[in-house]
Amino acid sequence: MTTGVRIRPAVGDDAEGVAAVRRAVYSYKIMSPESTRHMITVQSPAERFLPLVAIANGEVVAWGSAGLNIWTSEPGQSSISIYVHPDYRNQGIGSALSDRLHQHLTEVGAIRVRAFAHPDGLEFARNRGYDGTRQMHFSGVDLSELPEQPATPDGFELVTMDQLDPQQVYTADAVASLDEPSDSPLDSVGYDEWLDEVWNAPGLDKSLSVAAMAGDEVASFTSFEIDGDRAWSGMTGTIPSYRGKGLAKLVKSAGLRRCAAAGITAAYTSNDDANGPMLAINNWLGYRRVQTELGLLRSL
Repeated sequence: MTTGVRIRPAVGDDAEGVAAVRRAVYSYKIMSPESTRHMITVQSPAERFLPLVAIANGEVVAWGSAGLNIWTSEPGQSSISIYVHPDYRNQGIGSALSDRLHQHLTEVGAIRVRAFAHPDGLEFARNRGYDGTRQMHFSGVDLSELPEQPATPDGFELVTMDQLDPQQVYTADAVASLDEPSDSPLDSVGYDEWLDEVWNAPGLDKSLSVAAMAGDEVASFTSFEIDGDRAWSGMTGTIPSYRGKGLAKLVKSAGLRRCAAAGITAAYTSNDDANGPMLAINNWLGYRRVQTELGLLRSL
């Protein structure tokens, strides 16, 4: 690694620098500095989460993190994330982060690691034993060009999430996530962890996130995280008993319109290649693909 670059554990005050590097590498992944601070500082102890930063000339130039996936029933599943500012690549920083993070995962009992690779980082990942499993498509939409919002079906009411109890949203999220395309099932989402990491995340704007209610039950929902004039659609889901009624299209259309009215100009999202229904909804909404990353796995 280049002399003068230091790797150390990340702290909350690194959030601005980490967010800036993230924007430089992934312009289509929205995470505000406040959300970045939350990511660094709020984790369940069971995740054994290790966040690292690389510092050069007093500035954050790279990020690396790794931890166990506690939202699945499959033991030993983990994830890793590494990104380096374009001006500091090919200096050994990514390799140094990779070595430390993989060592950490081995020490905490991980047996399989998942990562997503930008096309520029695919060779780096393959050289470290990762192999492709799935594609993740990222897309964006200009909020000045949205289609007309669908009609709300009889028996349903649209509300914003700030009108709901978190337990209502958690129940819908946990059920809707069960068949989310993934290498491991999302079948062990704990309420307390969800409350800390999702519901109380500072980027989640509950006044823009929308749910379709069937009585007191959340039938379908969409959530938005905000960073300035950009939005990220983190999750849109419908519980199985209410699918086939166009509710996901409805709530996302309503949420995007609320975002536009709040002065947000662009929204981004990601979808697994196997998630045909959501890809079709986003295409109807006007989303256009900006990048495809490869989901990768490695055994430890």
